[in-house]
Amino acid sequence: MMGILWNLGAFLLALGILIAVHEFGHFWVARRCGVFVERFSIGFGKALWRKVGKDGTEYTLAMIPLGGYVKMLDERVDDVPEEKKNQAFNNKALWQRSAIVAAGPFANFLFAVFAYWVVYLIGVPAVRPVIGDIAPQSIAAEAGISNGMELKSISGIQTADWESVNMAMISHIGDEEMVVTVTEPDTEYEVQRILDLTNWSFDPDEERVLTSLGIAPYSPAITLVISQLVDDGAAIAAGLRLNDEIVAINATPVTEWQQVVDAIRSHPSQALGMEVLREGEMVLLTLTPESKTQRDGDVIGYAGFAPKVEPWPESYRINLQYGPVEAVGKAAEKTWQLVTLTFDMVTKLVTGDVAIKNLSGPISIAKGAGMTADYGVVYFLGFLALISVNLGIVNLLPLPVLDGGHLMFFAIEAVTRRPVSERVQDIGYRVGSAILVALMAVALFNDFTRL
Repeated sequence: MMGILWNLGAFLLALGILIAVHEFGHFWVARRCGVFVERFSIGFGKALWRKVGKDGTEYTLAMIPLGGYVKMLDERVDDVPEEKKNQAFNNKALWQRSAIVAAGPFANFLFAVFAYWVVYLIGVPAVRPVIGDIAPQSIAAEAGISNGMELKSISGIQTADWESVNMAMISHIGDEEMVVTVTEPDTEYEVQRILDLTNWSFDPDEERVLTSLGIAPYSPAITLVISQLVDDGAAIAAGLRLNDEIVAINATPVTEWQQVVDAIRSHPSQALGMEVLREGEMVLLTLTPESKTQRDGDVIGYAGFAPKVEPWPESYRINLQYGPVEAVGKAAEKTWQLVTLTFDMVTKLVTGDVAIKNLSGPISIAKGAGMTADYGVVYFLGFLALISVNLGIVNLLPLPVLDGGHLMFFAIEAVTRRPVSERVQDIGYRVGSAILVALMAVALFNDFTRL
């Protein structure tokens, strides 16, 4: 229950910040263009708090926090006194109206740059993208990529850490090839490898993008020594203790951690004989893993303990931290990568290269917000930047109910030299609303199937 409340709180905080940023973009440019703003609202529905400022604008915090709006003086909506007609939105020049509408998404992009700037000022601990293993006959293996190589760039995009690698690789969904620049182990000599993606099948719900290409990142050795125990779990019930070293399961010697995982997962609610080394003495125990049902209906065993992992070599550790000036460039570069990646994904969603089941809705966002908030402010800011970019791009889609739809009507007006008729706009709003509701329904359905 606390986890749900934490996710909800983080979601509302993230949504409130991003909506405020988006609507403030519209508000600020509208004021600069001489448009009178009647109401600035965060949320919809009944007002929980309101205040009329010295500028005459009513500032509102409403009950339903799933959006916001800026209500501007407009003759198409209300009667406007003669003395205020020059402050009405519809009476402004085309470029001013376009600037006001585009300011919301643009503010989201600027916020992403700011968020990443703070992230890079604080510093982000990461590890170099060194390959630990390559699956035989995989796409990566066929391209000549081998263990120990470090991924330096993908299609010209620098990849300092595994997050950058994942983003760059995901952007190639639906492409025919991927150009990867790598360095050989213990050298700085860079070589290029071309991955043939014509037969690449990637399902984000089933596997990671790296795994689908046959790449396993380097990771420190996992020992057979127990370092964590879950309260009231099967491991504690069996008598396992911290620092116990697993020697054998069901009289079969154990040499690597994956053997332990496989044995436990394949024996839900079934007794396992455990031999552990404890303070130099051999101890025999009986472990009965709990049963855990996965999303696909499979039942696996779960014991509630974790192994000790050897520390990362210092040469593999990096800290992505920059000075105030350099951080601006890095933040802008990261934001641009997100923008291009999101545009690519939206385009491939339309063309069918990306399955519609990959759409995510508010539940997935809430889980992501809660998870990143758990990790700390740096990761939460990175999450805000990601969602802010997505919010900006979604609002630029040419659907009449969104900012992009208004910009589309303004583009038609610029070409025809006259505004789009209200009848056409009304039809556009109805169609756009139907498409948006359908997309939201699909996103929510996908969220529920992932629970």
